[in-house]
Parts: sequence; C-alpha cells; structure tokens
Amino acid sequence: MDIPVIDLAPYLEIAGRLSGGPADLPGQLGSSLSELCGEVSRVLRETGALVVKDPRCSAEDNDRFIDMMEKYFERPEEFKRLQERPNLHYQVGVTPEGVEVPRSLVDEEMQEKLKSMPNEVQPATPKGPDRKWRYMWRIGPRPLNTRFKELNSEPVIPEGFPEWKETMDSWGYKMISAIEAVAEMAAIGFGLPKDAFTSLMKQGPHLLAPTGSDLRRYGQEGTVFAGYHYDLNFLTIHGRSRFPGLYIWLRNGQKVEVKVPVGCLLIQTGKQIEWLTAGDCMAGMHEVVVTKRTIDAVKLASEQNCSLWRVSSTLFAHVASDAVLKPLGHFASSPLADKYPPIRAGEFVEQELAVINLKGSKAES
Repeated sequence: MDIPVIDLAPYLEIAGRLSGGPADLPGQLGSSLSELCGEVSRVLRETGALVVKDPRCSAEDNDRFIDMMEKYFERPEEFKRLQERPNLHYQVGVTPEGVEVPRSLVDEEMQEKLKSMPNEVQPATPKGPDRKWRYMWRIGPRPLNTRFKELNSEPVIPEGFPEWKETMDSWGYKMISAIEAVAEMAAIGFGLPKDAFTSLMKQGPHLLAPTGSDLRRYGQEGTVFAGYHYDLNFLTIHGRSRFPGLYIWLRNGQKVEVKVPVGCLLIQTGKQIEWLTAGDCMAGMHEVVVTKRTIDAVKLASEQNCSLWRVSSTLFAHVASDAVLKPLGHFASSPLADKYPPIRAGEFVEQELAVINLKGSKAES
C-alpha cells in the first residue's frame, strides 16, 4: 500500500484566517480543503501513518540536520557518554545503544497479540535492548511551573559542535510547525474545533530525538535497531532517512515498508492521540530492521565514502505535561471512552516509562 502524500501548502495559505467551531469551519475552508482535512483524519485513523509535504521543511534542511548528527554519532563512545543523563531517565542528552527496551519484550499483553498474528506480518524478534543510540533535544518553551520537572529539563549541548543549538532548533521548530498543521487538519476532519489538539500541545515536552544506528557494526540482515513498539506521545514526525528499514502496521494488520519521498515527512500516531479520540485513532505499531534494501544502501554509501550511520530525524510531539488526557468532544460519548479515563499527560508518560523499564531508563518513544 502506498501511503498518500498530503501537500500542506493549500491549508497553510488560509489557516491563520480560520475561526469558529466545527460547524463553521467547513464553510470557511471550501469543499476541496474540507475534503483534504477529512483525508488526513481518515488516513491517520486507518493507517496510523501519514506522509506530508510542507513547503517550510526542505530536503536541504533535513540533509543539514542529518549531516551534523552523522558527525556526532561517529564520535567515540567515551565522548558521547559525556552527554548521558540517566538520572533524568535519558529524557535529555544521549541514550547509548543497549538501553532502550522494545515494548514487545516486556509487555505481556502485546506478546499475546503477537502470537496470534499471521507469520507473514510478524515483526522481527529482538534479542534484547535496541542497538541504536538516541539524542534527546527539547523543542519549544517549557512551563515555568510544572509537576513533571524531569520531563521538562534543560538541554545538553556536546562540545565541539558550535552549530548544534541552531541546527537542532531550526529543524525541530520546522517539524513542530508541520505537526501543528496536521493536528489542526486532523481536528477539523474529526469534527472538532481547529485547536482541539494544538491547544493541548502548548508548552508540551516536545523532543527532537534522532537515532543513530551503526551499520558498519550491525549491518547484518535481520538486525533489529528498534523493536516492535508504539510511541507514547501525541504524534511522531520523521524526516527522510538515508537508509531504509522502517516498517509499520496498518489498522487492518497489514505490514508495510515505508518509503518516504525526497522532501517529504512521515507522521505516525502515538498513544496520546489514541487517548484523545477514544481509540478511533490508534497508536501505530512500527519497527526498524536491517533488510536487503538496507544492505544495498550500505554498499552504495560505502562506494561513495559516505557515513554508515543510519540517522532518523525523529521528533516526538507531546501534549503538555500538566494537561489532562481524555476523549475530546463527541469522542467522549464513544462506547470505548471508559477505556481512556482522564489522566495528566505527564503522569501517563511516567506510567509508560515504568512499564518499559521501571524508569531505570527511557521508554521506547
């Protein structure tokens, strides 16, 4: 299945002029944009993933970011560990390989579901923690007063990278802007006020969280870099990686290898949007593994003397830590709403962290 590419430009041209509630929005949008918003909500509901083109996020922006992160991940382990903050549950700075634990290894309910899946759509079986590094960088303002200070900690900047803050902030803010546009379009498509989601995201603990996977060391087919899991946040957005290997599972159980066109962004649903829609939009399952296509890309990169670190330019957009997660609008009347009782987003995140690894390290996000 090809995931449709949604061009955000037509919506962005009029987004700032939209006002009113759900009943007023379709008339202001016009039929074509109303249909486009409906398409966004439909695709998120049915697939858990969406590919978008945002004129504010260019392929050059993505390349600049990946170039810097390749240089960082290529640095020696002892240098990278200087940015490690286990006392903050790895919510800022670097997370070394072997720390993040795939949810499928520790979640017994998920393991039971996996047993019932047909063999052809089964995820790869991880042998242990993920073999990838990750860097956590906060994007956007943080609340002055919060019950969840660990989730809103100050950033960590590695020495020797004078361009670090500007590059991270530039790419991070652009991806957050794309997420906000999609969140507004999805809200309209779901029959909610335009700001139903974005109002909850203000001062959220958004994380630019690129991963680095060493294909020189772990380039064997079948190696699992990110075991089967869902994301605990609201929406996740990725720039295009230079190496394939990402698989997602659609709502109907189909397993799909994701191919993001140049200049586009991939968006995936997290657990928080599932909560806000009472399960109408489910958190998307995904994994990253080394495939034959990955190995082909490694051979080409080697011939061109390019980096063999697979970098994902991932950003996790969150509901604000002190905001309450609960089904919104008409979703509160859903027969499934009782499965999603009100809970503060920060408390929800902490519970998810505990399920993965007792808060000893960071949850798979």
